[in-house]
Amino acid sequence: MLLDLVVIGTAITLGPLHNSAFILLLSAPRGVRKGLAFLLSWLANLVAVIACVLLLTGGESPARHTAPSTGVACVKLALGAGMVLYGAHRRRRPPRPHGPPRWAARVDDASLVTAAGLAWLLQPWALVGAGAATVVAANLSSLADWLSLAGYCLLATLSLIVMEMYGVWAPAAAGAKLNALRTWLGQHQEQLIITLSLLVGLWLMARGIYELVA
Repeated sequence: MLLDLVVIGTAITLGPLHNSAFILLLSAPRGVRKGLAFLLSWLANLVAVIACVLLLTGGESPARHTAPSTGVACVKLALGAGMVLYGAHRRRRPPRPHGPPRWAARVDDASLVTAAGLAWLLQPWALVGAGAATVVAANLSSLADWLSLAGYCLLATLSLIVMEMYGVWAPAAAGAKLNALRTWLGQHQEQLIITLSLLVGLWLMARGIYELVA
């Protein structure tokens, strides 16, 4: 479980869409507060998904080759195949110009509630779903599993935490460097999405097949 959560958490934190949006929020008036609202909402979403899974499983890992464990393996396989197909589709289609999204012009006037809602909207739900399928294997009687879940949430939020702290401690320097990062993310957004989709998709497919046949 730990390795799967590390892979998924890393892919989530490297996603270009929410990182670009977060930088825009930090650059807006009251940016630190808006960024904090986004960050806390992002983290709360991850925790809520994990809590729902643990409530359904009772905090116990299902036995191998039972209906629940087989179903989880099939979910991983399906999510992985969907991500691979999505990445392959985006790789084959002709390049498209990427202008700023419509909501970007409204960031300056966004409220804290809007910033929090944006975090929910931009969460990579396919990856979050893969994380949820992995959490099914968690056993709450194990301290190691508790630490794995906490580490997953922090890893999936790490990029936001780093940028928020940078914006608090060195706002002048952070503004220039984070805007340069947003420009780079915009220029490489397509490549990042394709790469993350293909790599994580293949990983999930391999894990799903392994759990079905092992």
